[in-house]
Amino acid sequence: MNQNRRALLALPLAPVLARAQGRAEPIRLALIEGLSGPFANAGEAVFRNLLWATERVNGRGGVRLPGGARPLLLVRHDSKGNTEEALVLLRAALDEGAAFVLQGNSSATAAALVEALERHNERQPDRRALLLNYSAVDPALTNERCSFWHFRFDAHADMRLAALVEVLREDRGVKRLFLIGQDYGFGQQLARQARAMVALRRPDIEIVGDELHPLGRVKDFLPYAAKIKASGAQAVLTGNWGNDLTLLVRALRETGSDARLYTFYGNALGAPAAMGDAGIGRVLAVAEWQPNAGGAASEAFYAAFRQRFTDPREDYVHVRMQVLVEMLAAAIERAGSTDAAAVAHALEGARFDPRTLGGLHEATMRAADHQLQQPLLVSVMDRAGAPGVAHDVEGSGYGFRTLRRFDAAAIEQPTTCRMPRPD
Repeated sequence: MNQNRRALLALPLAPVLARAQGRAEPIRLALIEGLSGPFANAGEAVFRNLLWATERVNGRGGVRLPGGARPLLLVRHDSKGNTEEALVLLRAALDEGAAFVLQGNSSATAAALVEALERHNERQPDRRALLLNYSAVDPALTNERCSFWHFRFDAHADMRLAALVEVLREDRGVKRLFLIGQDYGFGQQLARQARAMVALRRPDIEIVGDELHPLGRVKDFLPYAAKIKASGAQAVLTGNWGNDLTLLVRALRETGSDARLYTFYGNALGAPAAMGDAGIGRVLAVAEWQPNAGGAASEAFYAAFRQRFTDPREDYVHVRMQVLVEMLAAAIERAGSTDAAAVAHALEGARFDPRTLGGLHEATMRAADHQLQQPLLVSVMDRAGAPGVAHDVEGSGYGFRTLRRFDAAAIEQPTTCRMPRPD
């Protein structure tokens, strides 16, 4: 068992030990995520990002509060990718005193956690908590299902899709498009909105397939890949993530499909290695940042992450997760308290301070719906060492070159959120 794992197993005792030894009691951040099961690789990538972010805050002295600075404590809770298990873990985290719950991999789980937190916060106002969401991108979470107790730090599906479709609009060689996604709220919304956006911006494109498959349960994507190839699609648009994306990419390669892949998450977690040379110039991904984004601040940020996590297989780094922890720490300091309602009010309308990441990134938390507004990049896969591709991903020999950068205003979407706010 490695040193990090031993320390993490001891985390629930940390507040007791801190009091006994006269140290400041830590501020608990409860990570509820699938750390085993079909999406374990995605969950572990999340953990590494959040761990590094909390280490940076603690390295500069922790979160400054009137009673003295307090460190952040990241506590792992493995939901195994199961929503019911996540709800059980939420109750456990709240019983342990966590005021801040972090989750993202699965919009269905996020929606269930938000509903549970709303009930909990109403019944126990002295033990209220927030859900900080780093990757559950169903737009409903900041529209009709918005909540005062939920903040999203990732661009939601319609924002990501707007950037991808704008690049697709300029890809005049695409006349036939195939849609494929995971069969839950996010995947269903993506399919609907993709049809609407493509019809508006490229009415000449024919959608030749629209498939939804079970989340995390398909082991063989060859039947789907064969259908894509038989359709004559010149491009595939997918929101698949984790192993569902890697297996789809591998199946497309095995069938010899030459369709371009417009993806939400095709820039890591095994997808580039699975595609190999066949993905060069054909796999596109959208994200708030990527290692070849360019500029001194970006290079320094990536170098620091790789220094912390030296295994190339662990280099899937997300700026948005660093932004989440930094903005939370700043909001706690502005509120002068860890009370969930006070911190939520401090987060509303807050601007991210780029100086905390050496001048990298810009973002604002929109008060109306608690949706972070930030730039997005659309990038295309290429061999490491090609112009604009100084870094590969996961030691694969392949990286991504930026095609377009979209300012936050360019991909901002309207909201239907009408949330009640506590005093």
